Amino acid sequence: MQDRRSFINLFVRGSFLTGLAFLSGALILRKKEGEFCGLDFGCNRCDKSESCNLPEASLYRETVWQLDPAKCIQCGRCATSCVMTPSAVKCTHVYAMCGYCDLCGGYLKPDTKNISTAAENQLCPTNAIKRKFVEEPFFEYEIDEALCIGCGKCVKGCSAFGNGSLQLQVRHNRCQNCNQCSIARVCPSDAYSRVPASKPYLLKGIEQDSTTAPKINLGEKGV
Repeated sequence: MQDRRSFINLFVRGSFLTGLAFLSGALILRKKEGEFCGLDFGCNRCDKSESCNLPEASLYRETVWQLDPAKCIQCGRCATSCVMTPSAVKCTHVYAMCGYCDLCGGYLKPDTKNISTAAENQLCPTNAIKRKFVEEPFFEYEIDEALCIGCGKCVKGCSAFGNGSLQLQVRHNRCQNCNQCSIARVCPSDAYSRVPASKPYLLKGIEQDSTTAPKINLGEKGV
């Protein structure tokens, strides 16, 4: 019985070592042939991105990073953890959900005493939200993307005191589509995932059926 157990143990160990040696050899061979991807950043910064047929490259071309507004908790890490400065994450306004409120929770500070466009009353730290009178008692709010840093303060306010029409989204005219998103690594609510490049946005309240980006003011200089 003891000899049988020893034989089985030796057989299992030998099989494991053989498999490990085979895997190591395959990886070394791929690396020698230039078929091993060791990039920590996006394929768009690799000179083989147009011709590479590795699985990593295929995933990069067919999918993009996006955050799910339903999972987002507006922690502020989108503004501070992105490799881009300012962040590739911007506030997006879903007008179909907006109440066009005079007292907007995404525009005004909760403790403000005067409803006005004065800087001390605004929730946004960079003045990226523009308020425009429509008709009594309605006001329209537009995001100036060139000023938005993706901090999510307005999104949090809108979700708490409004309809949740302000939502954070990765903007693909700025995103480098890194192999491993630096924001996704630290996102506490696991809101980031790869989505099909054909449907790159995840907006609550509307269906996004194409690659067309949500309407946003890019400012005078654009992004």
